Amino acid sequence: MPYKQIRYQKNGRIAKVVMDRPRYHNAQSRVMLEEMNRAFAEAEADDDVRVIVLAGEGKDFSSGHDLGTAEEREDAERRPYQPSVRGQHKRSWDLFVDLTLKWRDVEKPTIAQVQGYCIFGGWMIASAMDLIVASEDAMFLPSLLQYFSIPWDIGVRKAREILYQSRFVPAAEAERLGFVNMVVPRERLEEETMALAARIAESEPFALRMLKLAINNAQDAAGFRTAVRNAHSHHLLLALGTYLGERLQGKPIPRRLAGVEQALKKLKRGGER
Repeated sequence: MPYKQIRYQKNGRIAKVVMDRPRYHNAQSRVMLEEMNRAFAEAEADDDVRVIVLAGEGKDFSSGHDLGTAEEREDAERRPYQPSVRGQHKRSWDLFVDLTLKWRDVEKPTIAQVQGYCIFGGWMIASAMDLIVASEDAMFLPSLLQYFSIPWDIGVRKAREILYQSRFVPAAEAERLGFVNMVVPRERLEEETMALAARIAESEPFALRMLKLAINNAQDAAGFRTAVRNAHSHHLLLALGTYLGERLQGKPIPRRLAGVEQALKKLKRGGER
């Protein structure tokens, strides 16, 4: 079955999953997330593949969740979730908790190749990858996401400072905080990401698998998985007080969520981007 909203490519021992909705800055529709899941499974099952790279086509890595493009609305009408709190919980859990945890635990090393805006759901899927290579112009915006890894990604105190203000994290700061592994010029982003993937692919596959298991299990022993799953309830409660509550009342969802609007205004006042 062909992919419609992503591209799947193989380059020797490296598989590349490319979000391919540049018109919408790679907003994450249900179809795109499901196709990403198929592609990760395809790469995981392929013995020739040793490393998986996740990228976004166009100017930006991902603007976050799809809040209502024509394609997403059409799909929602064709495959609706129950129009209730229970239905919204199931949709949120299925698409943004289960899938993201699944990608975090893919058996092979994964790398996010990030350029431009990486907002909310963009942060979420980038953080689920093992490594992140970012262009110098990358701008990361976290929030109380369904997959709430942020205190683990950047530390508790910086998480508070950034989340309380709803502000972007530039690539250089994200590298200092340990969220990003490498920052490179935009024109060399793909080259440097693929070079890193190629160096990792030289390692023995079973050794890579055992290393990843040991690191993920260390996080889980410290409470990572439990914390992420529990935080989903806090996310959903907040969302029901804002945009999900309006959706359940039949009101249109705003083009941008309040936290994104606030962060963009800060950027404009600061003269960034």
